[in-house]
Amino acid sequence: MRAAHQLRQLLAGPDMVVAPGAYDCISARVIEQAGFKCAYMTGSGTSAARGYPDLGLVTMSEMVENAAAIARMLTIPLVADADTGYGNELNVHRTVREFEARNVAGIHIEDQVAPKRCGHLDGKEVVSRSEFEIKIRAAVQARTDPDFLIIARTDARAVLGLDEAIERAKTALDVGADMVFVEATENLGEMAQVPRRVGGPCLLNIAAGGKTPLVPLKDAQAMGYRLAILPGMLLRNAIATFDEVLEDLAKTGVPKPVRNMGSIAAGHQRFGTDAWNEIRVRAAMPSPTGR
Repeated sequence: MRAAHQLRQLLAGPDMVVAPGAYDCISARVIEQAGFKCAYMTGSGTSAARGYPDLGLVTMSEMVENAAAIARMLTIPLVADADTGYGNELNVHRTVREFEARNVAGIHIEDQVAPKRCGHLDGKEVVSRSEFEIKIRAAVQARTDPDFLIIARTDARAVLGLDEAIERAKTALDVGADMVFVEATENLGEMAQVPRRVGGPCLLNIAAGGKTPLVPLKDAQAMGYRLAILPGMLLRNAIATFDEVLEDLAKTGVPKPVRNMGSIAAGHQRFGTDAWNEIRVRAAMPSPTGR
């Protein structure tokens, strides 16, 4: 089953879809093994994994390359950050085709001026509503699989206010977006207003330390959100663990056992050692005809 169709089936169910953020294949595999039904490729994490801050420094090709590697090893659908679409409506068209060809289930495209920045940083700028409308229309027209999810993200809240952000979200739905993403609402009241006022499927970005307050997933679902992403949860906790382990090593000079990981063999098994060994065994077996 194509990943886009899988995602559509999940979104048609009664529960909000929860997609923790993956920044590489390791984090993505852990998300699936933890039982989550969807993963999200974080643009900020993809940038960090390449040594850059989230300031629009990573190219479309680099983002697609990371999404392709993640989607290839998952059996659950992947939603990916596609930043601004990497240019005008022609670039947006190509961006959709490139992600779609890698069996990514959907992408979000935003209305920031390029080069963009993390949605929870200050100093953002946005394009006009008409330019945003053209980009979303181009994205919808570009897809060849009608199940491929086009999510329109607006960062207008921080620049032009909540009312304009909601109007942009409505416009995006009018021109064919499947879901909208009003980034960086600043309090619980604003957060609750978005699904009610937009009148269509909405995504919530749950980003610890950002401008939007943290809420339990059940509360986000009660507000009417259909998809929740948690972009930085794994990356930020991983960095905190790296700091802790390395600080301890520098202080004590004693390598400590890896917690909760078991043996080295068990660690490899999480990434498919048994399945690959089975391929080797089957290849060594003669066929029934002897050929």
